[in-house]
Amino acid sequence: MVNGTRATLGDSIKPSSDRVEVDRVQVNLDPDVRYYALHKPRGIVTTMRDPQGRVDIRTLLPADGPRVVPVGRLDRDSEGLLLLTNDGELANRILHPRYAVEKEYLAEVRGNPTQRQLARLRAGVRLEDGPARAIRARAVARAGQRGAVRLVVTEGRKREVRRLLAAVGLPVTRLIRLRVGPIALGGLRPGAIRPLTAREIRELARVAGRVALGPRGSEGGRS
Repeated sequence: MVNGTRATLGDSIKPSSDRVEVDRVQVNLDPDVRYYALHKPRGIVTTMRDPQGRVDIRTLLPADGPRVVPVGRLDRDSEGLLLLTNDGELANRILHPRYAVEKEYLAEVRGNPTQRQLARLRAGVRLEDGPARAIRARAVARAGQRGAVRLVVTEGRKREVRRLLAAVGLPVTRLIRLRVGPIALGGLRPGAIRPLTAREIRELARVAGRVALGPRGSEGGRS
């Protein structure tokens, strides 16, 4: 759709003034907009430059092209999926609690997760900065005094998942983010980065309130 009218082959647009939608999702017509998925390894801080001199994510980003920034953070000891973009509006919507974009984690914990503890995670606990809860939580492994919990939250407060699990008696020993909205970590190896596909960008925009859709996917073409 171009300015509310169904497009036909041969139509032209003015990126500076026209409104374009694909599958009812508005297209970001900026040719320099980029969207990436990165597997952040443990031990790297989620910042472009760390004042303490720790290893940051700059070395993992593409050497050329427009500058992108992380969508939210993973703490130094956490690993897994980190989205990066220069689409500020979409990034803000992904992070805003109003849009409840899901973030899924796998947490290895000390202790054997019980049904009572899992129920408390889902019901919510009070942290020092307010109540927090997992919208889904289930044990996926138990072995002696260790276990693993897979949980989904829709907020992104500082170290929220670690604090949430600690509050129910399950201190985290390893934390991996598996998914943000429709974007999954999949088989992306630690330290690797890839562009999002046009379909992934559309779905991410949809769950974040049907906002900007990038013109470039993994193929580097227009969506």
